Amino acid sequence: MDDIRPKLPTKPERFMDILRQHIRKQGLSYRTEQTYTHWIKRFIHFNRLKHPAGMGSAEVEAFLTHLTVQGLCASNTQRVALNAIAYLYKQFLGKEIPDLNFKLVKKQRRLPIVYSREEVAAVLSHLQGVFRLQIELMYGSGLRSAELLSLRIKDLDFGSNNIFVRGGKGNKDQTTLLPKGIIQDLQRQVKYVSLLHQQDLLAGYGLVFLPDALDRKCPYAAKQLAWQYLFPANTISKCPRSGIYRRHHMHSSTLTRQVNTAVGKAGINKPARCHAFRHSFATHLLETGYDLRTIQELLGHSDVSTTEIYTHVVNRGNKGVLSPSDRLRGQHKIEPIYSWLYQAGKTEYALFAIT
Repeated sequence: MDDIRPKLPTKPERFMDILRQHIRKQGLSYRTEQTYTHWIKRFIHFNRLKHPAGMGSAEVEAFLTHLTVQGLCASNTQRVALNAIAYLYKQFLGKEIPDLNFKLVKKQRRLPIVYSREEVAAVLSHLQGVFRLQIELMYGSGLRSAELLSLRIKDLDFGSNNIFVRGGKGNKDQTTLLPKGIIQDLQRQVKYVSLLHQQDLLAGYGLVFLPDALDRKCPYAAKQLAWQYLFPANTISKCPRSGIYRRHHMHSSTLTRQVNTAVGKAGINKPARCHAFRHSFATHLLETGYDLRTIQELLGHSDVSTTEIYTHVVNRGNKGVLSPSDRLRGQHKIEPIYSWLYQAGKTEYALFAIT
């Protein structure tokens, strides 16, 4: 249950507890709270546990430069750390930081990892049961891993073929399409959750975690099937906020391990990433001919420039682009170099080239 905010003391005294309380009063998401507290802790430990109120520009510059030179961090990582420290001083401590002079990492645009349709099919062939259904849903709807695992029964609308994503990245709600080909599998999953929920109720459990203050406004909603997670965990665990034993959703590491194994068995020479199926969803839609605006809405991007990254990884062959090398081989029937080496009796060079 590491995506549930832990309960804070009524009158916090520790520095980090007071900081967490301030972040929650500002209405920031729990993921932002986790990120800010992580980097603020690293900043404090880097400066040998000195209190931030007694530090200034010199310490901040040294820390950010350390991330670049010794840490070899990416530009986005450095900017996230800078945002956390800026919040610490400007919002929390009410202290202005003068102009900083540190080594700024040059921002580079990284292309996403995309699996071809054949590679997606190969990965699915090595997955079974609920894990295959999860990957089919991610690839068919463009969901993030956290959004997938946070789905509840009520978020599936089989009538309109829509999936409602609640509190996604940026704490935004959105809708995306529900693949028709897996509707029966999803309905079977709902039946499984229903039976599991009935067993939990008979065992004295069955109360699911509810967001915001819904547990006070609708106390009976926690027992309703509609609020149960679509992909529940195998075990019941203690809620860090209320102390009640609940059945939360499956942990992301469980799905990650399954994907790593499946990609390895499929013999795919690309990094194994759950997020790659979201990238593949967008890229394959773009190859099919859907416009960027439609894909932007399905992915939930606030800016179309974020979606434009997929134009750099589409299959150019589908757009009628023929490489000059392919055209040359088609006209002059140039044989591969390995074939020429074998015909010339230079097998040792051919084997060297292959290996």
